[in-house]
Order: sequence, then C-alpha cells, then structure tokens
Amino acid sequence: MTTKFPGAARYVPDTTDLDAMAAAAAHCHGCDLYRDATRTVFGEGPADADTVLVGEQPGNEEDLDGHPFVGPAGRLLDRALADLGVDRDRLYLTNAVKHFRFVERGKRRIHQQPSRTEVVACTPWLTAELDALTPELVICLGAVATRALLGPSAKVTELRGGTVELERHRAGVTVHPSSVLRAPDRHAAYDEFVGDLARLFSVPAPG
Repeated sequence: MTTKFPGAARYVPDTTDLDAMAAAAAHCHGCDLYRDATRTVFGEGPADADTVLVGEQPGNEEDLDGHPFVGPAGRLLDRALADLGVDRDRLYLTNAVKHFRFVERGKRRIHQQPSRTEVVACTPWLTAELDALTPELVICLGAVATRALLGPSAKVTELRGGTVELERHRAGVTVHPSSVLRAPDRHAAYDEFVGDLARLFSVPAPG
C-alpha cells in the first residue's frame, strides 16, 4: 500500500524569515524522501540576494553536511563563479527538492532524480524562499529546477543560456554542474556552462 503524503504546504510557516523557514523545513514530512535522508538541506545565502541559483536536490555530501552545493558539483560551480568574478556569498543557493533521493549499493548511496510528485510536493518551499527574497534573477540549474519553476514542459535544450520574464523576476536556464562532470569532453562542457552563466549574470566570459 502506498502512503499518500500531503506536500510541504502545511509545513511552510507564515513568515518571510528565512531562518524560521529553514527551522520549519527540518521537520517537513511533505513527501516520503524524509524517511531515508539524513536531514533537510534548505537554501542558504543573504536575505537581500538579488540572484538565486536553484539546483535539483542535495547530493550525498550535502545530505551529510547540511549545506547546499558543497559536493563535487558545488565545487565546480564555485570554480565557474570565481572564473566570472561572481561572489558566491552574494547569491542565494537552494534546490527544488530539499531531501536527498538515493538508492543504496553496498556502502554507497547513489543519486536518483526526484520524481515529479516529489518536486511538486516540495515546491511550496521554493515558492516561499522566492517570495521572501524577491530576487531579480533566478537561475535554474538543470532540468528538474527548470521544470519546477517554468512548468513540466520546459526544456533546458530550448532555453539554455537565455531568460524568461516571469511576473516577479527573470528566470535563466542552464545545465546542472553535475552534467559537466559527466560529460565526455569535460573541458568543452565547462566552457559552455561558464558561457551560459556569463550571459545570465551579464558579465564578460573569461578568456
């Protein structure tokens, strides 16, 4: 028998205080991912950030550490931001889904993409973060984040490197940095990723 979970909306507090949201999110049972994950990994960054980066979900290192974008993909993102002269500390970083979805293989926990149901269940947290931050630009990193913000038919391949004007902010789209790590030609994939970010941040590309 499948348990029906209520979604995150009932757990989201009536506040724009990000610390209060993070504390409430630690107890979210809006979908079944909380059962196996170590903890909720909420977004982090300054409350006055004018740019938000949204990824898919925490990975293994994020789940253990409790902070977003601290694993291999996060380190590649840090490198790209440094190459562009963009200060990560001025950005707000979060994920469409706040718990790590994985399968165990021996002693390893292997990432699995969250289902559409899990993304929808977690969307109230992302909505609350964006409502509190009122950013000018939201950069979607990868397909899950893109669909979470722009709808299930949105495609990274069609929107990559460009922006979409929404009611309260612009949404930019590029690949998730983890895809760069998996690319056959990692150097070329990295250059394309940095080029996307340069256009989205409106800064010169390195080199």
